[in-house]
Order: sequence, then structure tokens, then C-alpha cells
Amino acid sequence: MQGEKQKTVTADLLLLLVALIWGFGFVAQIAGMEHVGPYTYNGIRFLLGGLCLLPLALRVHRSRTVDQLPKISALKAGFPAGVILFAGATLQQIGLLYTSAGKAGFITGLYVIFVPIFGLFLGQRTGIGTWIGALLAAVGMYLLSVQADFSINKGDLLVLIGAVFWALHVLLLGYLSPRTYPVRLAMVQFLFCGLFSLLVAAVIEATTVQAIADAAIPILYGGLCSVGIGYTLQVVAQRRAHPAHAAILLSLEAVFAAIGGWWLLAEVLSARGLTGCGLMLGGMLLSQLYPLLHKR
Repeated sequence: MQGEKQKTVTADLLLLLVALIWGFGFVAQIAGMEHVGPYTYNGIRFLLGGLCLLPLALRVHRSRTVDQLPKISALKAGFPAGVILFAGATLQQIGLLYTSAGKAGFITGLYVIFVPIFGLFLGQRTGIGTWIGALLAAVGMYLLSVQADFSINKGDLLVLIGAVFWALHVLLLGYLSPRTYPVRLAMVQFLFCGLFSLLVAAVIEATTVQAIADAAIPILYGGLCSVGIGYTLQVVAQRRAHPAHAAILLSLEAVFAAIGGWWLLAEVLSARGLTGCGLMLGGMLLSQLYPLLHKR
């Protein structure tokens, strides 16, 4: 029993580390674009992230029976996942040109509410917790991003649309993951996303080797840490973590994004903005935890 408890605590600490890595990733994304364009940054970091997963992806479980073999190849599954990932990552990255890391972290986190709402169109059921959470998040989003003249910051709007694609991405992975090798799926989608980004960068962005070298640290953080290490730790930790613990800890990504923006980029949120962030975080947590608490 003690050993099981220790494993759970270890898993929780790993998930907290994942949230911290992902939260500070927003800071790296802004820092990287001081030297290179959004498509170049995303292209290199996702290719790096995909290559990080190569050792895990090459580990084939030879003990699997014929019934356990994937129904869809990782290449076929990874292409559509990569397309949607490219859309979400691009909107987020461009949005960060016009908004702060803290605001982007909280707005991106709204995908956890969009997922069950979009799931309704797929015949999935959702509970009252999702709708209360959505209402809290909507009020929070209004306080955080909507101005007195009812206009919304361009960056906030792009990140919000990006959150819609992150939600679609989660739903697509929910369908594809049981039908293929999940780690290989992740690797292929990252590689496709990186390739698409670099193709666009080659057409519309002027990038030099020196600029990439100047952005090396943010790019390495975004690729090796946010994508490679973050994803790997999440997969390992969620095997042992309690679902409620995982929901709470991963939602702290938004909080760490705000802390990172304040600490490293001198970003400051107004009292109205902080109130909005608090309501959005509450809505995210409620939408995730209500079904788990309701079962008890």
C-alpha cells in the first residue's frame, strides 16, 4: 500500500512538472519570435519534438497478438492529426505576437471545456458541470479579453480560435489512439506539423541561420522540453495518477504561463484580468472534476 501511494505521489509530481514545462513554454514561444517568425519557430520545434519521441516509437511490443495490432498505421493516423495540430499551433503562435503569455495560457486552456461540448455532436453525453464551467469560463474570458467598447484583442481572438482546434485535436486523438500506436501517432503528427510549418515559412518568412542560432534556447525549450519531455512525462505519469489529480495539475499550465510571463517578460494583469483568469481556471477545473466527483 505504501509503495502504491509513493507511486501516486511521484506521478502527481511529474504531472506538476509537465504543467510547469508547458506553462513556461508560452514564454519560450514569445522569446523565440524575437528572432524568427512564427512558422519557422513552430517548424523547428515540432520537428525536434517528433525526433525526441523516435526512441520510444521504435520500441515495438513483439508480444502483441494479431488482435492487438493497430487497425490504422501511424502514418495514416498522424496526417490528419498533424493537420489539425498545425492549425491550432499556428493560430496560437501568431496570436502570441499580439497578446501576453499569461493570457494565452488561460485562453488556450478553454479547450478542456470545448471538448465535451463538441463531443455532443458525436453523440457523447456531458453533464451540468460542463455547462456551469463553460458559463464561468465565458464570464472570465469577457473580463480578461473584451474591452469597454466590446472589442477583443486580435491575439486573444486568434488564441481562442486556436483553442477550438486544440479541442478538435483531442477528440481526434481520442478516436485514433486506441486504433494505432499512441507514441508513434504523436511522433508522426509532430513531424507533419513541423513540415507544414517549415513549408509555409519557406514561402512567407525570411529566416537566416544567425536568426535561428539567436533563437536556439527558446526553440530547444519548445521542442525538447515542451513537446518531447512534456509529452513523454505525461504518458508515464498518467498511468499512475488519479484522474482528478491529473485534471487539477495539468490545468495549472495556465497559472505557470502567467507566472512565467510576469517573472521573465514583466507582464502584468489588471485586477479585472486576474478576476477573469480566476473564473476561467475555476470553469476549467469544474468541467473536468464534476464528472469524477459526481460518481462518488
